[in-house]
Amino acid sequence: MLTKIWGWVGTCGIAFALTLFISIFIFQPYKVEGHSMDPTLHDQERIYVSKLQRTFSCIPEYGDIVIIDSRVNRERSIKDDFLEFPVILSVLGKTDHIYYIKRVIGKPGDVLEFKDDIFYRNGVALNEPYIKEAMNDSREEKWVVPENHIFVMGDNRNASRDSRAIGFIPLDHNIGKMIF
Repeated sequence: MLTKIWGWVGTCGIAFALTLFISIFIFQPYKVEGHSMDPTLHDQERIYVSKLQRTFSCIPEYGDIVIIDSRVNRERSIKDDFLEFPVILSVLGKTDHIYYIKRVIGKPGDVLEFKDDIFYRNGVALNEPYIKEAMNDSREEKWVVPENHIFVMGDNRNASRDSRAIGFIPLDHNIGKMIF
């Protein structure tokens, strides 16, 4: 009887370790919270994220929808990935909303500019058919994306907390890319 119990414990332990490995390094589901990505993604919608981009330190492409850690003023480590595993978060009772879902607008070295109600990347006006509506911001602004950072924005520009507010996103804060 004790042998059977240890067999089950071992099997469950291996399953948990495999699930943890897959969730941290390969693939993980997320739930959209809020309306910053309307009309592309909707509140409470489920998405699936590939973490391979982060695992292999790749720079995301323009237009990719990514999950970011919004705490840009701190270093991330592998410890964060383990402690932020959904099962561990629920056991610890943490409900912090630190992950944002946004679209990549700028990569390292890009010059981004908002003027005359149009967004420009490196002097070229962006064609953004995915945005909900034009931005209600009359300020003209200019950003230069530093090395090892990206610039992200929500598709619902008037209701999005993104790089305009929190700053440039370090590449190690890019948790993964939405795949479906």
